Amino acid sequence: MRLATDTIRPADDDSPLWRGLGLPDPEPMAINLARCSIEAMAGVREPEQLARWVDDAVYQRILHRIVLATRARAVTRRPPDRPIISIGTVRLYEPRAGIVEATVIVHTRTRVRAVALRIEAVGTRWRASVLGIL
Repeated sequence: MRLATDTIRPADDDSPLWRGLGLPDPEPMAINLARCSIEAMAGVREPEQLARWVDDAVYQRILHRIVLATRARAVTRRPPDRPIISIGTVRLYEPRAGIVEATVIVHTRTRVRAVALRIEAVGTRWRASVLGIL
């Protein structure tokens, strides 16, 4: 059952809904935000560099995770080390026009992480309203 608010696309139209809104491709933003958030947690990127691309709640959560990671490094007396990052699979899903949910697999030398994002249109650009690092 479809509600009146559901977006209905013809079966032969596979073009993303965000294109009709004049927004840029969200995939590069999702990849860069995933990479930058991992680097910020590693202590090699300033969290202020992410502030423009995330809303306030996400920024506060990133700051909290950075504080925890910094404390863990201090206990083990490990200096910040720039992670060697390679991007794996990127999946995008568009539940509604102007909203994209993305999953980015990030490979480092020691582990593989999944970064889940919800990106919403703000004017003519994207901004993350949810960011989860697993």
